[in-house]
Amino acid sequence: MAFKTPDWTKSSNIYEVNIRQFTQEGNIVSFRKHLKRLKDMGVDILWLMPIFPIGEKNRKGTLGSAYSVKDYKEVNPDFGTKQDFKQLVEEVHALGMRVVLDWVANHTAWDNSWIETAPERYYRDSHGNIMSPNDDWTDVAHLNYDNPDTVSAMIDALSYWVKEFDIDGYRCDMAGLVPTWFWVKARKEVDKIKHCFWLAEWEDPSIHEAFDMTYSWELHNLMKQIANKQKNVYDFDHYRNYELNCFKRENYRLIFTTNHDESAWNGTEFDRFGEGAKMFAVLSYLLPGMPLIYSGQESAFNRPLPLFEKTEIIWNDYPLGDFYKRLNTLKTSNEALWNGAFGGSFSKIMTTDNSHIYAFARIKGKNRVIAILNAYGDRVDFTAESELLSGSFKEWFSDSKIVLTSREKFSFAPWEFRIYVG
Repeated sequence: MAFKTPDWTKSSNIYEVNIRQFTQEGNIVSFRKHLKRLKDMGVDILWLMPIFPIGEKNRKGTLGSAYSVKDYKEVNPDFGTKQDFKQLVEEVHALGMRVVLDWVANHTAWDNSWIETAPERYYRDSHGNIMSPNDDWTDVAHLNYDNPDTVSAMIDALSYWVKEFDIDGYRCDMAGLVPTWFWVKARKEVDKIKHCFWLAEWEDPSIHEAFDMTYSWELHNLMKQIANKQKNVYDFDHYRNYELNCFKRENYRLIFTTNHDESAWNGTEFDRFGEGAKMFAVLSYLLPGMPLIYSGQESAFNRPLPLFEKTEIIWNDYPLGDFYKRLNTLKTSNEALWNGAFGGSFSKIMTTDNSHIYAFARIKGKNRVIAILNAYGDRVDFTAESELLSGSFKEWFSDSKIVLTSREKFSFAPWEFRIYVG
């Protein structure tokens, strides 16, 4: 069954909120003070990492993982109260933004009440002991969806936050570890309350049977390899073929330079992309897909955010705030860059250095965006040739006006990018 993606997502970007690390207080009330700033930055969708109470039994680290859920129908007392959360959702909606909750369906904390009241909802070993999903995730217990009671209890919890708090959708953690038929059933039930947006942390195209958007991990890994000179931009062509062959045009793809997992385990975007971090962020907005900003990126925060400990983001007057605002404005205002089937065509532009320079056009009706990016840490002199180049443009970041012909010579500094909008 194919579900219709909500129309309000067609030009959206998404911002991942790590409430624990966002402020010194690390709670909902203090985060709310940032809402107007995020709205001014052009943020459309707020994805909140799990807001639920965190298990204490077998906890990892000092504070535990937000993905170890003790109660699916409560708010983590460290974050505040249900009333705090309700006020947050209301304020977000009043500002014209949306709220998506992070949902953990594959496992619970070991001190979730279900362990005692409904042990049959979990996988058990040959001795009858409840199991973890794997040897590393020792802080959580593995739910069993062969049991109809597990299915109904989880759908009841998913419905609760939509019905009682008017949230706008879910980002589903490790969604492919839970049967797709469950997500189809859950979405049918939740959609009876409100037409929501569903994001799967998974790459398999088949999961789009239930979800609007999936993670583009393949692209993220390729960008890291290009940044580290393990591959070059020729490999973007292979990736585009993969996208075209495996996904439908209406399938949204989440594109990112960092997120909570990458930050916690692999360092910041500056650790992974070096001086190319901004160039790859620009690419994430221009390729077909929905771009993600993670908490702190607008501050150029250059320390990893751990999952089990407290590390407050230092905002430093948001040195990249205007950078992301410009990208968000372009994404929203130019239909060629809209999401899925709402967006424009993609055409590669050939250059005399196709191993380091990636150039392409996105076109929809009268909307045209030409992207030229140097994915290399050295200066590159090259020529670009295409009829798509011909015309009058504004370079998006410099605001300079320019007339291009079908054959143009360029000299790009290391990691330089230009966006021509016409």
